[in-house]
Amino acid sequence: MAGHSQFKNIMYRKGAQDKKRAKLFAKLGRELTVAAKMGGDDPSANPRLRAAIVAARSGNMPKDNVDRAIKKGAGGGEGDDYEEIRYEGYGPGGVAIIVEALTDNRNRTASEVRSIFSKNGGSLAESGAVSFMFERVGEVRFEADAANAESMFESALEAGANDVISSEDGHEIICQADDLHVVSQALEAAFGEPSSAKLIWRAQNAMDVDEKAAATLLNLFDALDDNDDVQSVSANFEIADDVLARLTA
Repeated sequence: MAGHSQFKNIMYRKGAQDKKRAKLFAKLGRELTVAAKMGGDDPSANPRLRAAIVAARSGNMPKDNVDRAIKKGAGGGEGDDYEEIRYEGYGPGGVAIIVEALTDNRNRTASEVRSIFSKNGGSLAESGAVSFMFERVGEVRFEADAANAESMFESALEAGANDVISSEDGHEIICQADDLHVVSQALEAAFGEPSSAKLIWRAQNAMDVDEKAAATLLNLFDALDDNDDVQSVSANFEIADDVLARLTA
């Protein structure tokens, strides 16, 4: 199981679900606002906004919240002026990590992210230090019972996807970043609402980590997730199923 997917799974497995949901809505709303401010409020002409709407729907964000966030951004100048920042660094065991943030205070966010890395066995690196190990793609996920592997594979390829990975944990469909809206819409028509649909940094190769490094990595991801400015975290590691079961028991 790759780092980005473990981050999502663990985030939802842990307690305080209402708090997590509120934090998730805030992050989704911030992305909707920024996307609308940068490219306008018409999803058909704004690929980033289309992706943000798909992500918000997948996160069960209420439609009123979605509309309000888009209207705020399209109004221009209303609310905080958020800046996009991408941090790159290394975690325990040399794991490559990409952190994407939206912030109204660059110095505060940089200080907080740096502190989180250093407290959890990691360190920040210069821009470009690890991003070459990843590719920017769209990812759509369905639960395993949404369809059998063959049906999902055929429908995904017909919709324009590049790759389909089906297992007992579910279906993962990978597509070009610009095709996320079209692919997710086609698959939703065939199989219902996906469990998630978003843009991700996908590691080209994943490295195995031992239990000690894995435990520290999971703590690092939890701390990053708790930061209000952090929007997403991606990494290039694998944790064996038995190790993950012990760590999340």
